Amino acid sequence: MLTIVLATQKGGSGKSTLAIGLALAAIQAGQNVRLIETDSQGTLSNWQARRPYAEPIVEPVYSAGDIEQRLQSLERSGVTLTIIDTAGGVSAATTAAIRYADLCLIPARPNIADIEATASTLSIVRAWNKPFAFVLNQTPIRGQRINNAATALGEEAALDIAGVLAQPFIVMRNDHQDALGAGLAVTEYAPTGKSADEVRGLWQWVEAKLNGVELDSSVIADEQQTIGELPAPSAEIIPAMFLHTPAKTAELVS
Repeated sequence: MLTIVLATQKGGSGKSTLAIGLALAAIQAGQNVRLIETDSQGTLSNWQARRPYAEPIVEPVYSAGDIEQRLQSLERSGVTLTIIDTAGGVSAATTAAIRYADLCLIPARPNIADIEATASTLSIVRAWNKPFAFVLNQTPIRGQRINNAATALGEEAALDIAGVLAQPFIVMRNDHQDALGAGLAVTEYAPTGKSADEVRGLWQWVEAKLNGVELDSSVIADEQQTIGELPAPSAEIIPAMFLHTPAKTAELVS
């Protein structure tokens, strides 16, 4: 069984919507998927309550000490993919989830507050030596802001952004929230729409990352520009990023 964790300190970055979208795209690709919710806000549980179908099952697991046992149980039951949606901020449950992840996805909207907020999550990911990728979420269709954000994330990770920025980025469109309200994923709500194409493309990228395969860039939605095609960002726009592990983070990781 493989485990994906969506985590970032910043609330409102779209972790829950991405978790739902990836779960349904994976099911449609043949995976046996379970969702785990560690966020007491209950976005996934509320979505399941509105949902007209039984799958995927959402399991609330709020105690850090229960996560490993639950993952082991799911693997024994035949689940092939578990996706964990975490709460915003740094917590013991999020740290435990990252510890058992095969891949940590760090969503960020293309703004300075979201990018700065990735630092504490990245510190935990690195403490456990886990593979990770940033997901640019709720973006405009195109524009300089996307390139600036991608470059800033690459600087924060101190890595070539091509290896840690998931493709395609997910454009802000109403059908994501409309699907959430209907208890559906966007690939069910508007299966032929651009949002559904992007989410399916993101799942293909994530699956390839999990399997150690380099995915061809042709999965990127046709209307999106790749980062390399966008003009070079202005140095005045990109902030300097420095990683500092907060004392609280160090305590949770130890």
